[in-house]
Amino acid sequence: MNNLWVLLAMVVYFAAMLSVGFFYSKRSNSSASQYFAGGRGVGPWLTALSAEASDMSGWLLMGLPGLAYATGIANAGWTAAGLAIGTYANWKLVAKRLRRYSAAAGNAITLPDYFSKRFDDSKNILSTLAAIIIIVFFSVYVGSCFVTVGKLFDTLFGFDYHLMMILGAIIVFAYTVIGGYLSVVATDFIQGLLMFFALIVVFTGTVASTGGIEHVAQVLQSIPGYISGNQTASAVLDQATGLQAVQQGMPVFGQPQTMSAITIISLLAWGLGYFGMPQVLVRFLSIRDADEITQSRIIATTWCVISLGCAIAIGLVGRAMLPTQFLSQASAETIFIVLSQMLLPAIVCGVVVSGIFAASMSSSSSYMIIAGSAVAENLFRGLLYRKATDRQVMFVARITMALIFCFGCAVAWDQHSSIFEVVSYAWAGLGAAFGPLVLCSLYWRRTTWQGALAGMVSGSIVVLIWPRYIAPLGGMFSIYELLPAFIIALLAIIIVSLATPAPSKHITYIFDHYMDTDRTVGDMMLDSAQHHSIEEHA
Repeated sequence: MNNLWVLLAMVVYFAAMLSVGFFYSKRSNSSASQYFAGGRGVGPWLTALSAEASDMSGWLLMGLPGLAYATGIANAGWTAAGLAIGTYANWKLVAKRLRRYSAAAGNAITLPDYFSKRFDDSKNILSTLAAIIIIVFFSVYVGSCFVTVGKLFDTLFGFDYHLMMILGAIIVFAYTVIGGYLSVVATDFIQGLLMFFALIVVFTGTVASTGGIEHVAQVLQSIPGYISGNQTASAVLDQATGLQAVQQGMPVFGQPQTMSAITIISLLAWGLGYFGMPQVLVRFLSIRDADEITQSRIIATTWCVISLGCAIAIGLVGRAMLPTQFLSQASAETIFIVLSQMLLPAIVCGVVVSGIFAASMSSSSSYMIIAGSAVAENLFRGLLYRKATDRQVMFVARITMALIFCFGCAVAWDQHSSIFEVVSYAWAGLGAAFGPLVLCSLYWRRTTWQGALAGMVSGSIVVLIWPRYIAPLGGMFSIYELLPAFIIALLAIIIVSLATPAPSKHITYIFDHYMDTDRTVGDMMLDSAQHHSIEEHA
């Protein structure tokens, strides 16, 4: 009977999300700008919470608590610290500038479109490469979200993992295709609130049920390195099963592993990924007014810090409460679900665990709409058929989303996949390919299109080869691939830009004036033309 109430609450939630998609369908389908960027009319609250909800995904409610449960506070804590710093820095350093530059450099509504227009790339080389990178890494990202959905229903109800993974993916695909960007932002806003509520409720419930903070701390202190800031707990594995060994009803831990300074720095480097995350950057492009970004930054940073802290705490308290329940990191990623079932009334549990599905829905829908826009706007209309109508562009976008849906299901087919590991790989790829370029495009006027191309290519290649060929060397090389890839991409942009001809006067003029005001594209272009005419006459 309890499961029936949980399921009922979740069904009501799903129906509500689909209703939002239908509600926005007419408005979103009026033009490509509306479908992909909401017509640049999204307010600060929706911008902030939708950005954070789409960014964190099921990783926040499953991957991060699972990592904390398995290894202790250090890994999860330093990663969360990097993400919190990165969130604030991205809103502070990038948001307003990107919003204004995207308007000044040709009214770009997608990140690939921005790159080509920023560097006056008439051949659309940059937008084509950026679209391909988005497709590759977002397909992996979508797969991680579908893994979350499958694990959720398998753990809650014992339903078949594969069946529920596909069903959940179909729901996400349906409302994304129907409603476009506005439905994604609106549902992400609702889902951001729900995720926040779910984390706080489960965290407070677990602490109360285990006898308070002091009791939890006493239990966790008995695990070597578990609550150390520079050590990680090391599980002793049973050779027969490959899972953590259990003796006398308690998990067995060996000597903790000490984290080097470079390891801590590489975990903090997770924050660098924000500068290149298309699902966050598109929120900056679509906000109604650049001056509203300060309010969005406060909302987003507050949400992020509290949510990350609660997610880690749930994993830690979960270890004290259920010490032998989960014997691998992949299985520990269901700790949030199990605790919700144990502590909450059925109907509340249904609402809370809907937060997990909410996280996956918000993220995967954002990934699909961005990937669809990249292919349709930047490959189809920008490269293959420049006379394409908005209707044709949106049709191509929907076909692209259908293909990503299929690929995401293929990635998620292995139910033993670690959500944290899948997300970390895609995060590194996007962060290294786009992050250095976004910063250089906004802050360094000497950046050239050749340098931009070199940065995207080098960042992507390093992420692809580092985990397989370089990290196994150990030592200082066994770091998160985002850090070396980001540095190499940044160096590539600088070196190649300095080695190639300087940008045209038209490009540098817009760079020098794009922060002056939120002028229209036509005004900016007219000013630029008049400026060149005066220079030539002189």
